[in-house]
Amino acid sequence: MSLPKSENFPDDPDLLPPARRRRARRLLAPLDADERAATLDRLAHRTSPSFDFFLFSLVVGLLFGVALLFDSPVLLVLAAIFAPLMAPAVGVALGTIVGSYKFFFRSLTGLLIGIVLVFMGSALVGLVARYWMPGEYTQAYLYAQLSWMNFALLAVGAVFTAVTMAHEDRSPAAPSVALAYVIYLPVAVAGFGLSSGAAHLFPDGLVLAAVHLAWVALLGALALALLGFRPMTLFGYTLSAAVVLVGVILLIGFSAISAVFGAFGEPLALPTPVPSATLTVTPVPPTATKTSTPIPPSLTPTLTLTPTRTPTATFTASPTPLPIYALVAPDRGACLRAEPNLDAEAVGPCLMKDTLLQILPETVETDGDTWVKVIVVEDNRTGWVMEELLLVATPEPQW
Repeated sequence: MSLPKSENFPDDPDLLPPARRRRARRLLAPLDADERAATLDRLAHRTSPSFDFFLFSLVVGLLFGVALLFDSPVLLVLAAIFAPLMAPAVGVALGTIVGSYKFFFRSLTGLLIGIVLVFMGSALVGLVARYWMPGEYTQAYLYAQLSWMNFALLAVGAVFTAVTMAHEDRSPAAPSVALAYVIYLPVAVAGFGLSSGAAHLFPDGLVLAAVHLAWVALLGALALALLGFRPMTLFGYTLSAAVVLVGVILLIGFSAISAVFGAFGEPLALPTPVPSATLTVTPVPPTATKTSTPIPPSLTPTLTLTPTRTPTATFTASPTPLPIYALVAPDRGACLRAEPNLDAEAVGPCLMKDTLLQILPETVETDGDTWVKVIVVEDNRTGWVMEELLLVATPEPQW
């Protein structure tokens, strides 16, 4: 009995069997060892960070900070357009799939330096926000929360950026904007929140950026694997498995991590559910009792009069008005102003959602906006807040 001989397939694609030749055409990475090495070197060169990458990262941090300062979604999109090509993110995915730990850590280090520059640029604008024009920062709080829409944008950006970077005849500029939006924007929110004093933005933004970065590397490596790139050593499989594990743990264990590190016990980067129960105060007027005092009859020596009872005046007690309370709107914050206008100085830090306020009778209308004078129940600060930012907990008063 003789054993069947093993087949030795040549490296030349023209000499391959038809089935393998068709498969080779579908794969981007050549089957020839020399061509494969040349392709990896070329792709590694394209994904290496350059000086322009670091310069534009700092500029984008400043632009993101300005957009958050003016609470403008249009400026956020404009800042993402000015972002540099997110080549190091694809480099991290490439280092993951081929198992090159040197290239992996080099790309990751370059990307982290860019993230630090974005953080610094946004923090500089946050200092201006603290002393010049404090606002509500709705967009900042919106992009410090985990959103499945943003996660879908991340998936599209990671896959298409990796695919277009692998093809020399295609430009990855458009999908790279999506990567800058989901990686750099949460970092800018964290830097802006740290320097401006807005609560919860600093930890939430950094945690969200870490989750997005792990999944960009994971999805980018998956896209490159579908193009034919494979780990060259056993370490490559280990590195790929480690990145997959980190990404899954960060996403699934997000609520547990936030419970440990969340500020004031609130979840990190998770939307706050709107409370179903509403605080109501029903005033109960005191009961007034009518009393009358009999008057003794008055007698005269000449006339005999029938005594009559004259009731005294009746006093009706009016109920004492109870204080009126309100909550800051759940989906927005509010700033306590010293005067009823947007240019007035803020009285202490901005108010977070669901902050309990006592409403005072004074109201002022300025530029079409109604301002209400309130007292912060927690620390007795007094100031002015726009009426539209409040949820009245009692029947609406006659403001």
